Amino acid sequence: MPAISATTAADGLDHNAITAAAAPPPPAAQASPPAPPPLSPSEDGSPASLDGDSPVINLYLTFDTPLPSIPAHLNTGPDLPPCPDLSRYVSPMQWHFARKAVLLVLSCIATFLTAYTAGAYSPPSRAMAHDFNSTNTVVLLGISSFCLGFALAPMALAPLSELWGRYPIFVIAGTLFMVFQGVCALVESVGGILVSRFLVGVGGSVFSAVVGGVISDLWSKEERNMPMAVFSGSVLLGTGAGPMVAAALIETLENDTLAWQWSFWHQMIMDGVLLLALVFLFRESRASVLLTRKAHALNRWYGQLEKHGVYGFHLAHLPGEGADPSALSSKASLSQLDEPKVVADGSGVPPSSQLRRIRWVVKEDESRPPLGKLMATSISRPFHLLFTEPIVFCFSLWAAFSWGVLFMSFAVVPYLYGDDFAMSSRVYIAMMAAAVVATVVGVCQEELLKHPQWRNHGDSGVPYSDSKFWAFMRRRFPAESPESRLYFACVTAMFLPAGLLGGFMAPHSMRGYAPAVGLGFANWGIYSVYLASFNYMADAYQIYASSALAAQSFCRNILGGAFGVITSMIFRDLGLIGAGGLLGGIAIILTLIPWVLMFLGPRIRARSGFAISGNVSMRWL
Repeated sequence: MPAISATTAADGLDHNAITAAAAPPPPAAQASPPAPPPLSPSEDGSPASLDGDSPVINLYLTFDTPLPSIPAHLNTGPDLPPCPDLSRYVSPMQWHFARKAVLLVLSCIATFLTAYTAGAYSPPSRAMAHDFNSTNTVVLLGISSFCLGFALAPMALAPLSELWGRYPIFVIAGTLFMVFQGVCALVESVGGILVSRFLVGVGGSVFSAVVGGVISDLWSKEERNMPMAVFSGSVLLGTGAGPMVAAALIETLENDTLAWQWSFWHQMIMDGVLLLALVFLFRESRASVLLTRKAHALNRWYGQLEKHGVYGFHLAHLPGEGADPSALSSKASLSQLDEPKVVADGSGVPPSSQLRRIRWVVKEDESRPPLGKLMATSISRPFHLLFTEPIVFCFSLWAAFSWGVLFMSFAVVPYLYGDDFAMSSRVYIAMMAAAVVATVVGVCQEELLKHPQWRNHGDSGVPYSDSKFWAFMRRRFPAESPESRLYFACVTAMFLPAGLLGGFMAPHSMRGYAPAVGLGFANWGIYSVYLASFNYMADAYQIYASSALAAQSFCRNILGGAFGVITSMIFRDLGLIGAGGLLGGIAIILTLIPWVLMFLGPRIRARSGFAISGNVSMRWL
């Protein structure tokens, strides 16, 4: 049932809920309006008629709104403009799996290349320092400038992707990403490389910050873990592949200058191929943008019909007829899509005819604040959550340290093995292998959470077995709780401190392999932190999830950029065992975070002004 437009919505409206409130009809049903029903006569029995002076009624459009038809007596034949093709404006959640898979693959490749870029910078840094007549430490500031762009840009680009759509932001960012990879290969000074790396980070940040939004566009909360697991795995896979290829170029090419330049040129070529794929294969996935385009297409068609004398459309009945308009508030009319109370002109008394001169509007367009306010909120709210929400602060600290360790691995491998490519490659291969294994395990873990003996079926009558184990799990570890995202991370995140301690504190006789194995397991732990923090904060904060994740991303990239520079100092001053012990000890303390939240998360969420309190919690009494 269409809803009548009102004024702006309250702040904090869940934009995705507009498109997911009801299951939309199949695409074929939306391709054209339904067959025209008989014309409804007016009260005196004469046909109803409208003209250019008749008032326009604005109705809310959703993906499941039934479209009205042209009255039979006005549908006079081929002279009328045809209905536009509406099959392009189907809800993204109803797309065929193959279409979703194409977008997921493109998004993961983009994320892989972004992480590849982050890791490929460290191996040629010594050759760059020689050509720039600088020090290796100063050149490594290119990691910091890259991370700075990565941390700051999403604050502006993420809200723009919600306003303009994912496609244009991806194409613009991809262009920036590709162009400045080439600039990095051409610059002849440290200052030039630092600025270029900053802009590369700005372009690449979109593929990290917005891909999560694309996944949310395409999959519901219950289906989101598999694509998120693949996305997270592509991040860590790229962090191993980038430095390995860059190190291979340094090893293979005799000319060091040509080697470090080609470490950027080959990335520019890959990024160019990605950009072409995005231009021709990526499709807009932001639901509100598609819905707005659908409304504009229909309204243009209605305007064309009016030029041919067709002013009215048949509605079965106008919602809210006979209601008292004074009893309404704008918030109530927006929240009750099925029962609007007042017509657009405010009279509360609809015309007797069932022909209506209508236009479609999208509720999110009305409720969205001005661009300036939207940008200000996008920048300020993440920091507000960071310093007022214990969950956001703790997860940001945990994820930031994990990302710092990841960037540390880029710098520690040249520190440990110098130009020995054979030894370095072991570490990079171990990191990539860990990313693949962690991804597979992450998908299997989510499938286990869907086990019918673990889920709460309510009053559906689904029988449970007599297993005391599953009864215990349902009672004390409910699969529906947001904390269920942390159950497995409590165990797998321990690989981070274990890998750091085992890799760097192993006996000297094992130094050839221990760092590779240790950093591989640490990478698995980092993956668990990354996936758990995204899923948990998305479930716990819902409409504020993007702000909570932006705060985490900012901290993660700032600390990651710092670790890339100070790693050599830490290991030089403390030694391998001392640095490993310090980092491993910090990791052990931070690994307590998911355990604390698993037990106290419901209480903490209940006291939050932003997180959902929920009605599902673990029962310990």
